[in-house]
Amino acid sequence: MKQLSEKLVQKQNYPERVLQFGEGNFMRAFVDWQIDKLNKAGFFNGSVVIVQPIEHGLTDRLNQQDNLYTLILEGVKNGEPVREKQVIDSISRSINPYVDKAQYLALAKQPDLKFIFSNTTEAGIAFDPQDQLSDRLAKTFPGKLTAFLYQRYLHFNGDDTKGMYIIPCELIDRNADKLKACVLQYIQLWQLEEAFKEWIETANQFYCSLVDRIVPGYPGDQANIIEKELGYRDQLLIVAEHYHLWVIEADRHLQERLPVDQIGLNTLFVSDLNPYRTRKVHILNGTHTAMTPVAYLLGLETVEQAICDPRVERYLKLLISQEVTPTLPIERSELEAYTESVLERFKNPYINHQLMSISLNGIAKFATRNLPVLKQYIKQKQRLPKKLVFAFTSLIYFYRGRRAEEKITIKDDQAILACFRELWNNFDGSEEAASVLVSQVLQQEKWWGEDLTQMNGLTEMMAEMLIDIDQNGLEAALVSVIGADTNA
Repeated sequence: MKQLSEKLVQKQNYPERVLQFGEGNFMRAFVDWQIDKLNKAGFFNGSVVIVQPIEHGLTDRLNQQDNLYTLILEGVKNGEPVREKQVIDSISRSINPYVDKAQYLALAKQPDLKFIFSNTTEAGIAFDPQDQLSDRLAKTFPGKLTAFLYQRYLHFNGDDTKGMYIIPCELIDRNADKLKACVLQYIQLWQLEEAFKEWIETANQFYCSLVDRIVPGYPGDQANIIEKELGYRDQLLIVAEHYHLWVIEADRHLQERLPVDQIGLNTLFVSDLNPYRTRKVHILNGTHTAMTPVAYLLGLETVEQAICDPRVERYLKLLISQEVTPTLPIERSELEAYTESVLERFKNPYINHQLMSISLNGIAKFATRNLPVLKQYIKQKQRLPKKLVFAFTSLIYFYRGRRAEEKITIKDDQAILACFRELWNNFDGSEEAASVLVSQVLQQEKWWGEDLTQMNGLTEMMAEMLIDIDQNGLEAALVSVIGADTNA
């Protein structure tokens, strides 16, 4: 069986108009899919240049397949199962700047480039004072972006028409504002000229956005079956749900240049995306993050298995209704309807969404998605949200790196993993050791933005839960949190 390439599928060539930081499953199943649909509808006429934001990624695989890949959308539409297959050809080429920095910076000289999209995970938009403007590539995404924009500014002599529309897709609050703030920090750190700073402020536009689509990614054990149906091998197969939502806080100016709403896509250009973000991040993404360590440690593997398990389903329904939605400043009927739709999406039998895939960078995800709810609940109720605290504790136990006797591979920042290794190596199973371990985790201000041991009673409750999980198993600990009747 031949591998997918231009020899098998004719590829359209478009001017390179988009620079994209991130080549992962989500961006290819969301942004690049939308660019593909725009091109085929005659509304864009532009391709995407991928820049790999971390040292190890998919650039080589993409280039081996001439940057073609197959997207499979599966789910239920109008009560009927629907499965759509489409080869995406919106990516022109993929660059690994760690291998070829010159090729990356040469992109800055291309006059047709106008859009920058990114998804470098919740931890990606960060400032590192160790990054320098030198022959060595910046470690952070904002550092790489600043170097690119400076190169563009110099090449075009500060031409205001060569500024960029920058739309980050990272799932953090006010993502574009934070990205721009990092860029301005690098300008100051690197002592770049004031005129460049003014060019950033006036010629470039940073748009906050919110993205929503469940993308499990590569279909794993189903890949061989799918490839037989397709008639070719595709090492970059992606499976995603039909549902998608893109909310961009922008004016008509951007809407006219990126007319995705004109071809029936669920893309909204709004004046305030905060209500959309709050609802989505805390209910859908927050539930994903809270569910993952609990369900995985119970022996479950996928989101569908988790939501169809009576113990997990009851836990999540109580968590959302009792602790999450009461903290959200949105009409309750709207929240209930949205919650119901989210749980239905979790049950999609066609989506094999692995819990271990969701666990990637779990600490940053909990800090972004769940911690704000925990803090708001305490502020409103003057007590701890027990079910959310249980999710937090389960996350810490998950970072032990074992499920019963099975060793599990956790993917996160190396410094975070090293910290947990040391903490768990010193844990002897005693109540005192549990209190020390929890305190050490909660004191990591770099992770949480503050010292969480200052929250009254949090350390004590989490230490008790940790001992309960360790001594009695996660299922028994979960029952003590939600009650034994899973049919209630």
